[in-house]
Amino acid sequence: MVKLTGGLAMLAALAFGAPVAVHAGDNLLIKRVQQEQGMNLPTRGMTMAQVEKRYGAPQRKLQPRGGDTKKHPVINRWDYSNFIVYFEHDHVIHSVLNTPAGNNRNPATAQ
Repeated sequence: MVKLTGGLAMLAALAFGAPVAVHAGDNLLIKRVQQEQGMNLPTRGMTMAQVEKRYGAPQRKLQPRGGDTKKHPVINRWDYSNFIVYFEHDHVIHSVLNTPAGNNRNPATAQ
């Protein structure tokens, strides 16, 4: 059994239509998820070539991370002006809005 905490638990509850008690920080997460659903973001399973053909070249391609074991596959991150795309090997696993609140920081500068 997997235990979900914080925002992950709330996202899972939202995905399955469960009622959720909302706190101030959680309200921002809900709004962000709703906004992402209405946007034309790269979808899970698209290849890097498909993303680049449809959305153009990213502003920045970060160095790949992981790949040291099967449990830690190579993860790539591409930054666009409005969103960030995460790839496992060369397929999209997740796309998120690039928020002006600074929630998505450059991992090289994160402490």
